[in-house]
Amino acid sequence: MAKQGTGFFDSKGHYFRSPEEATCSDLAALLGQIGDGESLAPGIAHTLLKRRADIERLFAEHDAMLIEQERIKAALEGLPEKVSKLPTRG
Repeated sequence: MAKQGTGFFDSKGHYFRSPEEATCSDLAALLGQIGDGESLAPGIAHTLLKRRADIERLFAEHDAMLIEQERIKAALEGLPEKVSKLPTRG
């Protein structure tokens, strides 16, 4: 007898039982071959998905630092350099 089921597909159209498995497959594909022999990408993809909140927080902090760096560069633009080079030790 036929049964109804739910499935999830990665970007290549492969079937998976859970959204996590499908997403890990896509992440592993993005990472490509990592390491010699059997690729480490599937394990890394699983860890990325598992630690998603921490990773997103790190990227948000990184983006904030980039914005601050650009703000500082803009503020310093056009100012004369006030730093003298020290003589090298011989």
